[in-house]
Amino acid sequence: MQLDEVLADLWAESAELDALVGGLAADVWATPTPAEGWTIAHQIAHLAWTDEAARLAATDPEVFQETLRKAAANPTGYVEEGAAEGAALPPDQLLPYWRETRAELAEALKQVPAGQKVQWFGPPMSPTSMATARLMETWAHGQDVVDALGVTRHPSSRLRHVAHLAVRTRDFAYLLHDRTPPAEPFHVELTGPNGETWAWGPEDAEQRVTGPAEDFCLLATQRRHRDDLAVQAVGADAEEWLGIIQAFAGLPGKGRTAGQFS
Repeated sequence: MQLDEVLADLWAESAELDALVGGLAADVWATPTPAEGWTIAHQIAHLAWTDEAARLAATDPEVFQETLRKAAANPTGYVEEGAAEGAALPPDQLLPYWRETRAELAEALKQVPAGQKVQWFGPPMSPTSMATARLMETWAHGQDVVDALGVTRHPSSRLRHVAHLAVRTRDFAYLLHDRTPPAEPFHVELTGPNGETWAWGPEDAEQRVTGPAEDFCLLATQRRHRDDLAVQAVGADAEEWLGIIQAFAGLPGKGRTAGQFS
């Protein structure tokens, strides 16, 4: 998929979350979310912080190296501190800040020279992959906001980006857990929100993963426990992967407990 197409979907995903939080009273921004210690304000602040970091990575790689050094020196606290700093802003300042950072990031990604990759906290990425990663983060943190408010959102075809990233980062998830990635590719076949089939990998692969696309994405972003999802594995390697799957960069998270949202 082309960069402009992914950026359009990222913009739509962001706009949907923006519409949800933009109508909240100021005190509701302090509502706790399923992420321990994080309020709705923390979720939006984190998106703004990472958008700003991604813009810096795309426009000034040398300066971004200092960000990477700080993150390596404080791998668990660095992201928390960034979210806390933004969450301290009043909502009428935080929301425009997020709008500004995501707009600036989109323009920055368009200016990255062809063939050049953008450094990140995980493996370097093409501008298109970076936009995909930002969409994944926006959707995942949006899920935290939705869960905090107790509302329902309808899945869209934009989930294909999230699923694609989860499939592409299979080996990265293994390496994060100090495990050797399987040599053979898996076949992943998911049912999209409109009943369409999305598939990756050879159809005759022995290791297979199937299920609803939304459930797969909730698992890959660690927003639901696997016991609460209809994602199935065939083969020992595929089974192992679903236990460590992670579409996002950084250290493995705690995930969610079984039955937490039932």
